[in-house]
Amino acid sequence: QVQLVESGGGLVQAGDSLRLSCAASGSTFSTYGMGWFRQAPGKEREFVASITRWDKTYYADSVKGRFTISRNNGKNTVYVQMNRLTVEDTAVYYCAADREGTGFRFAGEYDYWGQGTQVTVSS
Repeated sequence: QVQLVESGGGLVQAGDSLRLSCAASGSTFSTYGMGWFRQAPGKEREFVASITRWDKTYYADSVKGRFTISRNNGKNTVYVQMNRLTVEDTAVYYCAADREGTGFRFAGEYDYWGQGTQVTVSS
């Protein structure tokens, strides 16, 4: 069982930036695909960004050009840098890990999930 812990959320104003971090337990982090998902009140959980074990990245259309996902395998950590935030980005952000290393946009592909970190963007 892999444990994932998100951090870095908070309250910011529209146009500001945040960087979220997700720290993973275990010795096989470098083999995981890692993803970020978010869920706003009353909305379905949606894909945000992902990075494969081979460092290929994918982004939802709504965040492409504003968000950047990256990983530091030496720290067992994945990040998402979020720039030019809008109120539409307000959500709980979840980190997820795919053991097969190829996780993309489908939540069902991921095996482990963090508890989430709240991002609130005010206008």
